[in-house]
Amino acid sequence: MSRSNPDSLPLPRWQRRPDARPDEILDAAQAVFGNAGFARATLEEVARIAGVSKGTLYLYFDSKETLFREMVRARIVTAVAEGEALFREHQGSCRELLTLLMRRMWSVVRTPEMARIGRLVLSELPNFPEVAQFYFDEVILRSRRLVESVIERGIVSGEFRPSARRVAPRAICSMLVHSAQVQCFFSAYDPAALDEQQLLAGAIDLVLDGVATHPTDDPRP
Repeated sequence: MSRSNPDSLPLPRWQRRPDARPDEILDAAQAVFGNAGFARATLEEVARIAGVSKGTLYLYFDSKETLFREMVRARIVTAVAEGEALFREHQGSCRELLTLLMRRMWSVVRTPEMARIGRLVLSELPNFPEVAQFYFDEVILRSRRLVESVIERGIVSGEFRPSARRVAPRAICSMLVHSAQVQCFFSAYDPAALDEQQLLAGAIDLVLDGVATHPTDDPRP
């Protein structure tokens, strides 16, 4: 009987390199916050799920609020920054850019883990004003301004109607987040449920038709 090669076996978590631990803790934090909510989540539970001691967790994150903020930055704000980079680098039409951006946003909010975080944000964060302000500034406002930039570029190019600049950025972000939550929590009860691709394609079509310039529109921004 041949012996297993020790080099092929995964390392126990407590033997993994230290720089792997923060990411494991953030994964655990996303799961715990999503399942328990902000108020009931504990650092002890996060440490248990991550497979580290509470003392090890405190080496990286000194409080529950800090951990939540860093989880949001790593799992959501990073995606917003990638969208901002896409906006800066895109050379094609604004219609194409808005489509790409909506697909990217959907890929983030559609996961069960992020749907649960979205539920937490709406139901609990108003009770924690400093955390709510952080989330609004870093996620909601920054995402809105990104979409506003795309819409504004499209208005300048003549692709989008000027009336889209105020409401469309808010509506697009809200529609994607809300649709993802309904899909996650209620699609099993819906007798006429759409799959994710049908839902996304319909949302994109609805948005593009709503913001596109019509022949009767005033061409002035």
